[in-house]
Amino acid sequence: MKSQATFMLAALGLAGCALDSRADVITDWNTKTSELIGESRIGTPPAVRVMAIVQTAAHAAVEAVKGSTPTSLDAAVAAAHRGALLKLLPMQQASIETAYLAALAPLADGSAKAAGISAGEKAAAQVLAQRSDDSAAASASESYRPHAAAGVYVPTATPAVTQWPQRKPWWMSSAAQFRPAAPPALKSATWARDFNEVKALGGKAASRRSADQTEAARFWDYSLPAIYYGVVQSVALQPGRDVARNARLYAAAAQAMDDGLISIFDAKYHYNFWRPITAIRNADIDGHDGTERDAAWAPLIDTPMHPEYPSAHSVLASALAVVLKAEVGSAAMPPLATTSATAKGVVRHWSSVDDFVREVGEARIFAGIHYRTSVETGAAMGQRIGELAAKGMQLGRSD
Repeated sequence: MKSQATFMLAALGLAGCALDSRADVITDWNTKTSELIGESRIGTPPAVRVMAIVQTAAHAAVEAVKGSTPTSLDAAVAAAHRGALLKLLPMQQASIETAYLAALAPLADGSAKAAGISAGEKAAAQVLAQRSDDSAAASASESYRPHAAAGVYVPTATPAVTQWPQRKPWWMSSAAQFRPAAPPALKSATWARDFNEVKALGGKAASRRSADQTEAARFWDYSLPAIYYGVVQSVALQPGRDVARNARLYAAAAQAMDDGLISIFDAKYHYNFWRPITAIRNADIDGHDGTERDAAWAPLIDTPMHPEYPSAHSVLASALAVVLKAEVGSAAMPPLATTSATAKGVVRHWSSVDDFVREVGEARIFAGIHYRTSVETGAAMGQRIGELAAKGMQLGRSD
């Protein structure tokens, strides 16, 4: 969890990086929603869920008024966001209402505005009803059991979103549809390779990690949706696009990323694999002669509170990459860019989605919190999940 100030810096930094005169009502509201999520201080999985519901409601609203006046369209998107966000982020009611009124203020009163508001409210209500049973409540099926010998202390912080595997996916048949094979056996050569790589490159005092690798690790320490939607805007803000196409793109990206986290937490809690800090400090008990214990080893970035395998960042990046490829089709992919509060607002750029996915995965190794097998496995899962969302949302249509 980051501080409220960090959350807000991220949202505002992304707004400054991405928004310009070409922004439309979809990209504008996406940035506003990122700011509201920042204010709320919720964790990454709940934030990804919020975005999925909100972007789906916005897409439904656009479809309901497509072909109507710009006033109807803008009013529908604003009303859809308000309706979904008030339910999902009730503590941000004042900020939500302020953003909503500001969006409606330039629109002329009349039947077009009223029709748009009605369509947006109806779209939000329908999507919320469809997702009302997705088991995202913190109390839903939360029964994680710490592994410990009787009487022996273990850290007592509660692991993150143990109920996520019980959630209803958007496109997958179940949370376990893409559950991968088990992580490498501890006596395998792959385990020794993974162990020694992260030990050498991911430690807080690692001398082999380059300055750029360190910057990438700190950049991708941030994980709220805003960092990924900066990449989406690289495509959404290209000339010749319209609101309907962007609404579909954002909904597909949001659903793919939400399904990605449902899938990844199913695998994480199924395998319960140890993080590098645990493995490296306990290498004398892993049964492999090619690993050596370092009792004081610590990762560059604080270790998240959930099991290691596979990498959630990798599934998010890969699912998003597939969605963007499907949307662009045979056209050239525009340069991709986004920014991150955990890297003091630095903007990073990629010439291809493959480079983007590769950096996200390797950054988790450089951060000292994931093994190479984990990031490769997460990327493979994201590929399949992204394909489902892209096909389901029929990306690439010009309408």
